[in-house]
Amino acid sequence: MLNNSELVLLLHGLNDSLANPLLYFSLALTSYMIIIFVNLIIIATICMEKTLHQPIYIFLCNLCFNGICGATSFYPKVLHNMVVESAAITYSGCMTQLFAVYNYVFCEFTSLTVMAYDRYLAICRPLHYHALMTSQKVVQLLLLTWCISLLETGVGMVLTARLPLCGRHLLKPFCTNWEVVKLSCHVDTTVNNIYGFIIMVSHVIQTGLIVVSYAHLVGAALRSHADRRKFVQTCLPHLITLLVFTACLVFDSLYSRYGSVYHLQALQNILSTEFLVVPPLMNPIIYGINLQDIRRKILRKLGIRPEVVLTHA
Repeated sequence: MLNNSELVLLLHGLNDSLANPLLYFSLALTSYMIIIFVNLIIIATICMEKTLHQPIYIFLCNLCFNGICGATSFYPKVLHNMVVESAAITYSGCMTQLFAVYNYVFCEFTSLTVMAYDRYLAICRPLHYHALMTSQKVVQLLLLTWCISLLETGVGMVLTARLPLCGRHLLKPFCTNWEVVKLSCHVDTTVNNIYGFIIMVSHVIQTGLIVVSYAHLVGAALRSHADRRKFVQTCLPHLITLLVFTACLVFDSLYSRYGSVYHLQALQNILSTEFLVVPPLMNPIIYGINLQDIRRKILRKLGIRPEVVLTHA
């Protein structure tokens, strides 16, 4: 059994399979900078424009901020490993990365659920929307989003941190809970499995709530042209975001448990990072394109007349 506090873990991922580290370093750095830039553009636009201080845009701002947190939990360490040509990470560093990654995942799910609830009220109960979605309610939902995420992450971290480790090789380019648990000595991990099952069920319920809300939204959108337009502009981007994030996360979870470490290692390592790379990049782009008010404000900030863009489009 190894002393966890003095343990240095070895990440087996990108450096094991990349033939040209400099090229991939450039691509990773560019991707990270684009993620930071596009998310900050959305956040800054919403914060500076008082006309955008509405629930849907505030929730979008929170989603973009969480995307920056998720990308930052992954990219800096990977870029550092590429530069120093080392895949080592301390146990404390691994646990810190675990906390950041899973808090991002849980916050993303909860944020998308809150946004689905907001769209349900806006389209299915428009006359009561402003009475139900008050400023106080928005603040409460944001606090609930982060508190639930931090609680879920904290409990999982405590359960993982109590396990003594007998190995040091993680078969991924970043730390994940399942990979760390697999390094534990021959101890009972029943509590970890039960907690994992509870978390899985809770997020399945969240997904179910989103599906139910969209069933109502589709029915409402079919009744009038205005609702159809609102659905396409605000709900369709949300649905695309949810599907992309869920697909990436499901692939990573299945690959961690059932994927082979001997076949197409480079492809598997890259695909396993999708949920940390794709959603933070896609969310602001999808919403920025589809939400007309945000698109107009951004174009004006860049000195481009929105009317000209719409005419040529």
